[in-house]
Amino acid sequence: MSLAFDYRGRDGGGKLVKGKLDAASEGAAVARLRLMGISPISLAEVKAGTGLQTEIKIPGFEKHAGLKDLSIMARQASTMLSSGLSLLRALTILADQTENKKLKGILGKVRDEVEQGVAFSDAVAKYPVDFPPIMINMIRAGETGGFLDKAMDSIATNFEKEHKLRSTIKSAMTYPTVVLIMSLLSVVIMLIFIVPIFQDMFSSLGGKLPLPTMMLVYASHAMVWVGPILAVAIAVTWIWYRANKNTDRVRGFLDPIRLKLPVFGPLSKKIVIARFARNFSNMIGAGVPILQALKIVGEVSNNFVVERALGRVAESVRKGESISEPLGKEPVFPQMVSQMIAVGEDAGSMEIMLEKIAMFYDAEVESTTEALTSLIEPLLIAFLGVVIGGMIVALYLPIFQITSLIH
Repeated sequence: MSLAFDYRGRDGGGKLVKGKLDAASEGAAVARLRLMGISPISLAEVKAGTGLQTEIKIPGFEKHAGLKDLSIMARQASTMLSSGLSLLRALTILADQTENKKLKGILGKVRDEVEQGVAFSDAVAKYPVDFPPIMINMIRAGETGGFLDKAMDSIATNFEKEHKLRSTIKSAMTYPTVVLIMSLLSVVIMLIFIVPIFQDMFSSLGGKLPLPTMMLVYASHAMVWVGPILAVAIAVTWIWYRANKNTDRVRGFLDPIRLKLPVFGPLSKKIVIARFARNFSNMIGAGVPILQALKIVGEVSNNFVVERALGRVAESVRKGESISEPLGKEPVFPQMVSQMIAVGEDAGSMEIMLEKIAMFYDAEVESTTEALTSLIEPLLIAFLGVVIGGMIVALYLPIFQITSLIH
């Protein structure tokens, strides 16, 4: 169990510094300060807060360590290790300066484990939810091969590219999603609040309403009870999906559909291929064995079809086949991918070929998302015009008959 200590001391230049650190004991805190190049003057244990000082943590609302946090951490670790700092000192600095609270706490625990003689990769592996399998195995490979600084650099580069890919997709989809949600809310508001006002006005005038107006009135009446039921159904479905989205049954049903969707299917396919090529290239570059790399790359591909396909490829490789031959038999991978990997295998430069594949599909994803955004915007405008415009026309149709109704 870690304890918190407030410290005051002087750094190498004689400057007075103060702060807070976590350690298993007072002796461990002093040792850690000396590792940081600080000569302690005073050290006092901080008691846990009580009452209003207690930090409140609501499950599910903690700020998790994302790809950006992990890439920054890996990049800083690589820089410090390549500069000659020991792993323990690098972890101490990372634990002190990391902004993400959850990652800060985990790094502190990892540092304590390493300080007690546990291997860095084994300490990190105790947090599989926060550290992806690809990161754990690349750290293990770098630790075993004596190139941990290069492994951390590869991890940082990989996560930076993955973060950029996700940001590109997210930014392209944000505008259409917001417009769609706003338009649906506008339709619901009109049906619940506006249509009944017009209905009362038309009823006082008498006469028969046009068919489009009657359909709108029926929809308004239905929305009063359909709306809550629909909202509850969506909430229940979302909660169930969040709880079961990682099961083989759900992934085996949804992931093939994602790859076959008319417009978004090709984009999803390019994303998973770019992720596969980039992760596989980094794993090979880090010295991870091929069979282990194929298994890990399949797990982090975020697609059930690709994961199963790479499992079959790994089984063929285990029997003595090349990678490109069984990969070319899998429909999810284009022939260009298997052919380039075959060239890389023959030339002994598969890592470079995989990197080129990743770069090509990253560019394809970027151009596809731009084209998709350009296509979605006019479609959304047309949708808004048809739905909301149609509702307005249906509401004003009876007004054209007001004169005849009065006479």
